[in-house]
Amino acid sequence: MLRPNGSVFMPSVLTLIGIPGLESVQCWIGIPLCVMYLMAVLGNTLILVIIKFENSLHSPMHIFLAMLGATDIALSTCILPKMLGIFWFHLIEISFEACLLQMWLLHSFQGIESGVLLAMALDRYVAICNPLRHASIFSQKLLTHIGVGVTLRAAILGAPCLVLIKYRLKFYRTTVVSHSYCEHMAIVKLAIEDIRINKIYGLFVAFTILGFDIIFITLSYIQIFFTVFQLPQKEARFKAFNTCIAHICVFLQFYLLGFFSFFTHRFGSHIPPYVHILLSNLYLLVPPFLNPIVYGVKTKQIRDHVPTIFVCSKHLNH
Repeated sequence: MLRPNGSVFMPSVLTLIGIPGLESVQCWIGIPLCVMYLMAVLGNTLILVIIKFENSLHSPMHIFLAMLGATDIALSTCILPKMLGIFWFHLIEISFEACLLQMWLLHSFQGIESGVLLAMALDRYVAICNPLRHASIFSQKLLTHIGVGVTLRAAILGAPCLVLIKYRLKFYRTTVVSHSYCEHMAIVKLAIEDIRINKIYGLFVAFTILGFDIIFITLSYIQIFFTVFQLPQKEARFKAFNTCIAHICVFLQFYLLGFFSFFTHRFGSHIPPYVHILLSNLYLLVPPFLNPIVYGVKTKQIRDHVPTIFVCSKHLNH
């Protein structure tokens, strides 16, 4: 119901406008985003299939890569179909509960991806700095615990954001969200009430997950570099460093894009809204799109098995 001051009390429906200022060209922007999404789903599915059916790829590094691929598919799928509905078919309305669900899933998958990247860095750290104990440390039991742990950490830490919005914020100045998907701060900023607690908790979750992971990934790679450069043979140094290149590329693109998007939304009032929204969209689509390419090119075992998958599928068709 509408209040006298023009605010809306607990809206049942929100409106996602897409990319503010670029509404007239959104239909064209949707084409490359759709191509990136399809390539991301295809590439990550291919990696999952290869790892599942090739027993030689059931090592911790490849299992973590499969976790990353599954998370990438889920992350891009929870936002892109709705985004394309806005861009192409003007399906701009979303129920308040569905918007909160999308927000929670989105931030949960981001947290899971960060946790998997940390696990991959620790795997490389043990493999290079303590290779004799790698098999005993990264047992099947530990891999299961890591998978469950990073999932629960992201899901549980993200849940209070839902509660703080649903039960704390009652009045909204508008139901129009200036975004192409339901992002935490984009929803919170609609409220006319004091949103400091929501902002503080959002920052707490970001630094608890992303900050913690970045610190330990960085420390792992500092130790890895010290160990690698102490190896006596140049060929051994190159081989050890080569196993880390793909992960470093994925790590940099995920966190650099993520932190730029995060801080511009909170502190970049001078940045045009369409720049921020475009960067936010790219942040969620570029890593899932590039990860299979990076790992496919840099990981010889996966690269060698790609033709096998297509040969097998051809035989099955015949």
